[in-house]
Amino acid sequence: MIASPDTLHVDAIAHGAAALGLAISPSDAARLASHLVLIEKWNAVHNLTAVRDRARMVAQHVIDSLSVSQYIPHGATVLDVGSGAGFPGLPLAITRPDLQVTVLDSIHKKVAFLQHSIATLKIHNATSVCTRVEAWSTDERFSIVVSRAFSGLQEFAALCRPLLAPAGRLFAMKGVYPHDEIARLPSSVMIESVASLHVPGLDAVRHLVIAKF
Repeated sequence: MIASPDTLHVDAIAHGAAALGLAISPSDAARLASHLVLIEKWNAVHNLTAVRDRARMVAQHVIDSLSVSQYIPHGATVLDVGSGAGFPGLPLAITRPDLQVTVLDSIHKKVAFLQHSIATLKIHNATSVCTRVEAWSTDERFSIVVSRAFSGLQEFAALCRPLLAPAGRLFAMKGVYPHDEIARLPSSVMIESVASLHVPGLDAVRHLVIAKF
């Protein structure tokens, strides 16, 4: 069993999503808030995230994750590389049942948490994988490979290219506009767009780099 989430956090998530132009159900807002309750409990032992306060997690983790939802096409298969406590993969899976989301991390305690969260929150369109991305042997190819805090663009592109479908896209969530990282990319990587993200409640610059091969 999981403790009921605080109504304040449920409402903050619903309002933040609405400010992004996303209409999420009350039950999904409650599941997103319950995810934060789980993080808070596990954080006491496993140190999943440096952000300890649930109110701060709403903007810094949940709403930030949802800010890329509008760029993901209907029915996409999404791989979240270096998912950590489940961001952005689990909020996307909860609010977008049309997606098939795989959350990947190489740290066993984090993947144990991801598995627990998926089961507890009944996220039927999400699965977890414990491995280093470069070591993952799979025939599956994804239409979107997303990273929120995994590596620089050059390494992200090199490591994740084998997992990308032929018409797929890399989504790199960044802070300030990554001029230097983009300049270091090989010619085989094409920047499709760099979107400026406005994350309600978050006083920080955020960008989404969308690239393809």
